[in-house]
Amino acid sequence: MFKNKFNSVIIVFIVLFANAIKAQNNDFTIVSGNQKVGILVEEKEPKVVHIAAKILADDIFSITNQRLNPDSYRDAKNSSGTVIMAGTIGQSKWIDNLVSKQKITIADVKGKWETYKIQLVENPTATIKKALVIVGSDRRATAYGLLEISRMIGVSPWEWWADVTPDKKDNLVLNIQTKTFGSPSIKYRGIFLNDEDWGLQPWAAKTFEPETGDIGPKTYAKVFELLLRLRANTIWPAMHKSTKAFYSFPKNKEVADDYAIVVGTSHAEPMLSNINAEWNHNTMGEYRYDTNSATIKDFFRKRAKETAPFENIYTVGMRGEHDSPMIVGEDDSDSQVKLLEQVITDQRAILKKATGKEPNKIPQAFIPYKEVLDYYQKGLKLPDDVQLVWTDDNYGYIRQLSNLKEQTRSGGAGIYYHTSYWGRPHDYLWLNSTNPVLMWEEMAKAYEFQSRDLWILNCGDIKPHEYNIELFLDMAWDMSPFTQSQSVKKHMQNWASREFGTQNATSITDLFFDYYHLAFQRRPEFMAWNQVEPETKSGATALTQIHYGDEVSKRIDAYQKLMDATEKIKTAIPANRQNAFYELVEYPVIGAASLNHKWLYSYKNKFVAEQGRGSAAFFAKKSAEAFERIQKETHYFNNELAGGKWKNIMSMAPRHLPVFDQTTSTNAVTGTKAELKLALESYEMEVNHKTENSYADVLPVFNAYVKNQYYIDVFMKGTGTVNWQAKPKADWIKISQQQGTLDNNKNSQQRIWVSIDWDKVPQGENKKEAPLGHDYQLIPPSYKVNSAIDFVSKDTLITIGVTAFNPKFSELENYKGFIEDKGYVSINAANYSNKKDGTAAKWEAFEGVGYAGKVSVALPRTANSELDLKAIKANSPVMEYDFYSFNFGKVNVKVQAIPTHAFYEGKGVRCAVAIDDADPVILNFQTFGRSDEWLQNVLKNAAVKSAEQIVNKAGKHTLKVWMVDPGVMIDQILIDLGGWKNSYAFPPETKM
Repeated sequence: MFKNKFNSVIIVFIVLFANAIKAQNNDFTIVSGNQKVGILVEEKEPKVVHIAAKILADDIFSITNQRLNPDSYRDAKNSSGTVIMAGTIGQSKWIDNLVSKQKITIADVKGKWETYKIQLVENPTATIKKALVIVGSDRRATAYGLLEISRMIGVSPWEWWADVTPDKKDNLVLNIQTKTFGSPSIKYRGIFLNDEDWGLQPWAAKTFEPETGDIGPKTYAKVFELLLRLRANTIWPAMHKSTKAFYSFPKNKEVADDYAIVVGTSHAEPMLSNINAEWNHNTMGEYRYDTNSATIKDFFRKRAKETAPFENIYTVGMRGEHDSPMIVGEDDSDSQVKLLEQVITDQRAILKKATGKEPNKIPQAFIPYKEVLDYYQKGLKLPDDVQLVWTDDNYGYIRQLSNLKEQTRSGGAGIYYHTSYWGRPHDYLWLNSTNPVLMWEEMAKAYEFQSRDLWILNCGDIKPHEYNIELFLDMAWDMSPFTQSQSVKKHMQNWASREFGTQNATSITDLFFDYYHLAFQRRPEFMAWNQVEPETKSGATALTQIHYGDEVSKRIDAYQKLMDATEKIKTAIPANRQNAFYELVEYPVIGAASLNHKWLYSYKNKFVAEQGRGSAAFFAKKSAEAFERIQKETHYFNNELAGGKWKNIMSMAPRHLPVFDQTTSTNAVTGTKAELKLALESYEMEVNHKTENSYADVLPVFNAYVKNQYYIDVFMKGTGTVNWQAKPKADWIKISQQQGTLDNNKNSQQRIWVSIDWDKVPQGENKKEAPLGHDYQLIPPSYKVNSAIDFVSKDTLITIGVTAFNPKFSELENYKGFIEDKGYVSINAANYSNKKDGTAAKWEAFEGVGYAGKVSVALPRTANSELDLKAIKANSPVMEYDFYSFNFGKVNVKVQAIPTHAFYEGKGVRCAVAIDDADPVILNFQTFGRSDEWLQNVLKNAAVKSAEQIVNKAGKHTLKVWMVDPGVMIDQILIDLGGWKNSYAFPPETKM
């Protein structure tokens, strides 16, 4: 027995020792004391490889203050010691020698798209002891491999663009495991610089590249470096009239080629042209193909000849000038389609002649954007080798994807997606407010439907879209880690850990998820409740101030909580990351919160002024302070941050729309005598204590089954001070504040919360069934317990009635479902009581998106749609929600979904609902074109449809929601039994 134990110990020791030797052998020292590696790159390697080697050398210097050889390459024969050796298959004799000596294998790299391997090689030459070898299948792959080392040593891709200053280290030692990276999930991956008028262009022209006075080769070199660090390969250059066309600077295309960046152009820029800047009406005539095709073709020929030596993706087809429809003489669909087909035929002939290649060997993209999608749907014939680049609706919802036939096209498909947009119904150009989980869901859907050839993100001015850019491009590089909605949170946590330390990662991630949750409910730029194109004045908010806890105040508090959390986290951020924290976290959070506060406090001001409250002045002041905070932070961003590096990069008012203006304020008309006043939740007017039987002197009924709380605003009219006390007349009434002093400053109003101590309140009757009456006026007295609160000042007594509904129904003992409260039942869709999978599909939860923060999604997306009602009941997956009603009769079931679009023609965005055993009623959330319904949906990020149902008796019931189409995302449900008051969001859940 002892011998066996001894042998076991020896075996364990040997294994541990072997592992230690192995780990030691996998260590690679880049810098240690005065020792440092060399970087070997052969001179004949493509320029991008030398650029990447120089970037890596600079990154090592920024960490260690040790400068590697400045030229980034040496002769391997004369090198010794330890080196980083990078080479491209077919370009590097060093790599060929290592292969021939069987030091490395390249079968998993050679011939593949943008694939690289990193491994350690002992004694690669007679003089070199150890080499960290990077083998690339092509020029970009080798560059990516070199910059992978930058990631490994702790340099963020945002080192320059977001001032993520690396931590200083004396020694740099990596543990290298042989690994192959690639091929990427998406062939072409990149960004579109768009709406650059207010940030990138003035910054480049006045601050970074004044010698050019524009976005020129120096600026593009920095953009291209960022793309390489993010393993991207494609650019759609800036194209507004404020910026000279990309090809007007000959150096631009050379810099793009130096960095191995593929140049493409947007849907409005055929054949790499910039119609806005390059089409001269005086010398070229109208931009109309039906009347001026010869001139247009000459223009296309010139650009095709100029760009033929470089890597490009040519956009084929044609639209009008500056994002407008193409002008045609005959206003009928057939003529438009035929003309567009002729345009494409002519363009392909031009490309063949200019490049000497067959068209099917030239990357081309057709982008069915806006009206072009209509042409495509009406039968436009597109060559099979052209990429179909689908688009979102400008607000994050992809309009259409490839159907089963289109998925077999040799040209494949891609996606053009927005996190920044100028246009109808409203711009969102200032901050990044696109929910990252929504972006993941849409791109995962695109990937599943074979849109894998080109992903382009419209990221506006780059700043402040940094995180979403990285998420988008990381998914494009490798979709395999992004299998579920929770993958986004994990990705964000890793991102925050890299940028701000593991100790801050969770708090920053939680902060951002709250930030995006609020922005999903309403983007900051939409808070004026106005529209553009045509531009309208600011309007009345749809947020209720009198029901469901006061949506305006709740949003104020939520954003204040974000600001407070940001300030707290900031104190824990290391000094070398403070600028990065400001750019990546602080400015967007403070900006969004302040823009919301500006409008929310303004809505408060107008609301309370109508009641004559003295607090109107306080809310006006808070609104003004929020506006001033935006000014202050933007001034700091542009003039002081990073020593003025970002001067002119940030505008707080893109296009100077009404939402960015300072709000107006309303003064309350009050008397001179200071008076105590009250306003209660659910009442628009104040309590009139001088009138008997005031309709507003009783709080809404407190329901024991949902444990409500309601607010009372204690305020003052007139000038002076008022001391007040609140005196509950029963020990079961709880109030958040029992006394206070009102004045004409910040204490002009105080909100107290009233709740019930349900352990002390007398029990109502013990009955089997509940009473009727959603307004609770019909509830028998025996079910109610009544009392009051007296509010007392020097010369005023106001009594507020308190009613608690506290029966004990045997039917509700141990009940776990939802319950009616004041005439409605509110449900978060992911909180079903029961669910049953279908024969080929099921409901699953996506976390981090929707008003509820979690939505139910019908999956898989490849499942068949089902429209037959009998088959739906028999075979479709169903979610069931148990609820208890105190009423019966006709009810309205409202279902709120994420406003996605059908995958392709023939599919829909549908579910079916029924109460108890009724036949399913199909609800369709699909919208078409830019209809008013679509407009409201994207402003609110919600699509609501309703079905009339019958609740045949008071008591227990079950609401059922079936899948009709896969992919539909159900967010919230409201069963309105006649008591729901209009609100922006559905009321909080009414769950036992």
